[in-house]
Amino acid sequence: MERMGPWGWENQGGGADSPRGERDSEHVTNYQDSFRPSEAMKVLLLTGLGALFLTYYWDDNFDPASLQGARVLLTGASAGVGEELAYHYARLGSHLVLSAPTEALLQKVLGNCRKLGAPKVFYIAADMASPEAPEHVVQFALDKLGGLDYLVLNHIGSTPAGMRSRSAQATRWLMQVNFLSYVQLTSLALPSLTDSKGSLVVVSSLLGRVPTSFSTPYSAAKFALDGFFGSLRRELDVQDVNVAITMCLLGLRDRASAAEGVRGVTRARAAPGPQAALAVIRGGATRASGVVFPWRLHLLRLLRGWLPRPRAWFVRQDLNVSNAAAA
Repeated sequence: MERMGPWGWENQGGGADSPRGERDSEHVTNYQDSFRPSEAMKVLLLTGLGALFLTYYWDDNFDPASLQGARVLLTGASAGVGEELAYHYARLGSHLVLSAPTEALLQKVLGNCRKLGAPKVFYIAADMASPEAPEHVVQFALDKLGGLDYLVLNHIGSTPAGMRSRSAQATRWLMQVNFLSYVQLTSLALPSLTDSKGSLVVVSSLLGRVPTSFSTPYSAAKFALDGFFGSLRRELDVQDVNVAITMCLLGLRDRASAAEGVRGVTRARAAPGPQAALAVIRGGATRASGVVFPWRLHLLRLLRGWLPRPRAWFVRQDLNVSNAAAA
C-alpha cells in the first residue's frame, strides 16, 4: 500500500521484498562501499604527505640580506656541517667567530671564509670537554663582535658504537661535550641575544627524538638537548623575551665526527653537508621552531609514533649488528 508523503510516493509495505526495498538496499550497500575506512586512510595519508611536502619546500620567507652584518658565534666549525655553515654565513656577509678544538683546521676555514667575503672572521680553539671552555669562547666572541645576533651550537663529541660506549666514564664525557657545554654557552650568551632579539640555533640529531641501537649515551645527550631547549623556549615566551630557538634535527651521517664513531656499524648513507647547512641557516634566519633534514626524517618521526617498538628485523636493515656488538 502506498501513500503520498512529503517527498512523493512512499511504500508503506517497505521491506527488501518489494522493488523499492531492493533499490534501497542496493543504495545503502553502494554508499557503504564508497566510504570504506581503508580508502579514507589512504586519502588522509596522501593529503598529509602532500601538505608536508608543500610546507617543507614552499613555506619559506628566507631573506638572505637579513644575514648581512649579522654577528654569529658558530661552534664545531672546523669540519662537516659546521664548516659548511661557516662558508654559507661568509657568503651572506655575516661577521663570524668560529670555534672548534683543532687550531690548524680553524685556520683553514677562516682563510676560506675571508675569500668568500666575510667582513670579519675570528677563531678560538676550544675543547668543550673542558667546563671552562664555554666561558672563554663566549667572552672572546663578545669582545671581537661587540655582541651576538646568532649563537649556532653545532659541536659534537662521539664515542665508538657498541658495548664500550655504555660505560659511566664515556657517558659523563659525552654529556659534558654534547649537552652541558650547550647549556653553559646558552646561559652566557643569552643576555646579549636578548639585547639584540637574536636567535639560538641548536644543531641536534634525529637520535634526540627516536632512539636507536648501539648509541646509548649519544642518544641520551640528544634527548637532553631536546628537553632543555624545548623548556627554555616556553620560559622565554612566558617572560616575553624575544629570542628565537630553532632545533635542527639532522640524520646521524650528516655529522662528520658522528659518522666516524659508527663507521662499519651503520649502513646509512651520508646526506650532502652543504644542503644540510643551508637548511639550518634558513631555519635560524626565519626564526623557525624546528628544521628537519633530510625531509625523509619526517616519516621516521611518524613511524616512531606508529611503531614505538620496532622489530629487530627493521633495526638490522640499518646496522651491522655483529660489528656493533664487537665494538
